[in-house]
Formats: sequence, C-alpha cells, structure tokens
Amino acid sequence: MIRTYKAECPVPVKRAVMVQTWENLVYLHWAYEPEQVQSLLPEGLLVDTFAGNAYVGLIPFQMRGIGVPHLPAVPYFGTFPEVNVRTYVIRNGIPGVWFFSLDINRMLPTFVARTTYSLPYCFGKVSHGVQQVGSTSVVETLVQRRWPRGVEASTQLRIEVGNTIAAPSDFEHFLSARWGLYSQTHNKKIRYAPVSHEPWPLHRATALHVDDSLVQAAGLPAPTGEVHALFSPGVSVRVGSPSTKFVE
Repeated sequence: MIRTYKAECPVPVKRAVMVQTWENLVYLHWAYEPEQVQSLLPEGLLVDTFAGNAYVGLIPFQMRGIGVPHLPAVPYFGTFPEVNVRTYVIRNGIPGVWFFSLDINRMLPTFVARTTYSLPYCFGKVSHGVQQVGSTSVVETLVQRRWPRGVEASTQLRIEVGNTIAAPSDFEHFLSARWGLYSQTHNKKIRYAPVSHEPWPLHRATALHVDDSLVQAAGLPAPTGEVHALFSPGVSVRVGSPSTKFVE
C-alpha cells in the first residue's frame, strides 16, 4: 500500500464488520519529540512525523449508530461520546492511528472493544456537545475517568468553531486522513483494522479552554507549545476486521 495522507481513502473497506457515524470532532494536537512518543509504542511500530515532529492528539467526538452493515444500529450502547488520546504511526509503509486511551460513558462497549479490538477503552463520566453562542458554535467536552482504577485522569475543553477550510494543507491531511488503526493483541502481535469514509470536512477552530490530564495519564510529558485545533462536523464510517495480514 502506498503511504498517503490525501483526503480520499486509497483502499475503501469492501467488507465492513462495523458501520458508524463520527460527529462533531475536535482535533487538538501538540508537537512532541519523536523519541518521547516512540518510547511508548510497541515493537514493530514507528512513530510517524511531520517536519521532524511527532504529534499527539486529544480528539473528542460523538460516536453514533454503531452497527453491522444492513442491520439497524445498536440501541443505547451504539451511541455515546468518546475522547481519545492518540498518535500517528507507520509499519511496512502503511500509516495509521495508535490509541493511548479512549474514554467513553458505556461500560459494555468498553469491555467489548478491549476484547475484540484490543483497544485501551476506559469508562467514566463523558459528555460532548455543541452549543450556539450568538452566531458562533462552541464545543464543550468533559471527561472524568472512573475505570481502570489507579490513574486519575480528566479533561475539560471548550472549543470555538471557525470557518470551513476549502483546501486543507498537507499538515492538516497528516493529522486527519488516516485510513486504519493499529492495536496490539494480548500475545503481542500487531494488528491493523482498515477504515474508510468520505473526505473530512474540516473547519478552523480555536481552543478557548483546555484543562487536561488524559495525555499525561498515557505516559507522555505534559504538552508544551501552542495547540493546533481543527473541527469537523463528521463522516460516515466503515470499519474492516482487524488482522495481522496487513502488517506481516
């Protein structure tokens, strides 16, 4: 597969095991030294960089309508807010997302995702929504992690949505145009699950308030420097089955 960060998905998922919608996404990213991020990755994954920097993202959004193709969405458990901490990696020329944590407010999906996709989902109080303040859209996000126990972690975010980006830059594609996710199984094997959707509609955004400890709870140093903010109203997503065949 050719390494690409273009807006269009290079290899659409033909046989999806899940479909869902991601709505009202906020992208908050900070630059890190690549070595700081690489030290937290499993063997076999390399941190992906842009202009010499690794990037760590704090990404809140609304997950809606999880289900399998051609069947109704799962009621209640298929819709919830999520806030993930992630970075960008590459293996054998295939770029993707690596999740350090994913916080939601549904216990059952937490256990299912940890079991089936080997993803570090966490449970707690999570809310995420958009409000109109005059003529401006403002996104507010709250997380108070309750499980797994032992590591206190929370976030409070307030983001102002700006104008549509007509032609996203290479850097904005680097942060958003990712067509798969990596995970590590309990026996230390790397798996890759392909993801496809329409091109991201992106907006400028401004971080009005950021009070976060989720990034540090993942084992990273506290972010420094200016935060890069984007917003997207969302996309409809098809997720393929996780497999080692893409990466071996």
